[in-house]
Amino acid sequence: MKKINSFWLIIILSIVIYGVIQYLITTGILNQFYSNTLIFIIINIILAVSLHLVIGITGQFSIGHAGFLAIGAYISAIVTMKLHLPFSLAIVMGGLVAALAGMVVGIPSLRLRGDYLAIATLGFGEIIRIVFLNIDYVGGAAGMQVSQLTTWTTSFVCLVITIIVIVNFTNSRHGRACISIRENEIAADAMGINTTYYKVTAFVIGSFFAGVAGALYAHNFYIIQPTNFTFLKSFDILIYVVLGGLGSLSGAVIAAVLLTILSTFLQSYPETRMIIYSLILIIVMLYRPKGLMGTREITDYFKSWKGTKGDNQYGK
Repeated sequence: MKKINSFWLIIILSIVIYGVIQYLITTGILNQFYSNTLIFIIINIILAVSLHLVIGITGQFSIGHAGFLAIGAYISAIVTMKLHLPFSLAIVMGGLVAALAGMVVGIPSLRLRGDYLAIATLGFGEIIRIVFLNIDYVGGAAGMQVSQLTTWTTSFVCLVITIIVIVNFTNSRHGRACISIRENEIAADAMGINTTYYKVTAFVIGSFFAGVAGALYAHNFYIIQPTNFTFLKSFDILIYVVLGGLGSLSGAVIAAVLLTILSTFLQSYPETRMIIYSLILIIVMLYRPKGLMGTREITDYFKSWKGTKGDNQYGK
């Protein structure tokens, strides 16, 4: 019953947030710059949450997430600009092709561990970028022009679906199996858990939502180029997860929001932007080495607060 109440509370809160921001956009209180910033924040949240499932929950060190972002971006752009199909179908197709690529890459590479897996996924991301760089059909190095179809409503719906799916997966028996792999893969394998199956499953789900984020990303700008999807983009997504706290979905969301806002408003200072950005990351990691949230979620703080309140009420 508590889980059901929490679910509906999240849905109601999401509707309220959407309604308030939609009103501000409609009335012109939030101009085009701020609405684009909100969409960019949502895209980064989806990327952070999808990578959180792979690294934070399953414990697989992947740094090739920009490759799935690129697949979703280019496939969705082909669907809308070349095939002239609806944007909603383009989002789904971008996610599905990215998930298929995740399965193809995940089955052989997820048998590796640690640094070897990181190198394999990094190589995959670079292969995808070079492939698109040499395909004239999508513009090659010059890039591909894309209509701006991403809206606040579309991006917000994708964000809510992403969070609901990943939260439910994490709380299911499949999610508990992934957590057991993260804690001790040898012990999980000894207990009869098919570690390769669960690692690939988490990888495919994360790849799907990275592809969805790619579709939103491509249609939020007027042009996409292979240079938008270098390994540095993968490191940006990785920073969201690590800074928020490995194993904390709330932390990944908070870090994605804060760093996106920080990066956006530091664009006015191009000479010192990366210096300030790096110093802030260093300071945070010095004082919060486990990340902003550690392994805890925001709901854990509410539970502890309610427990403390109950103890005080009964004189404990």
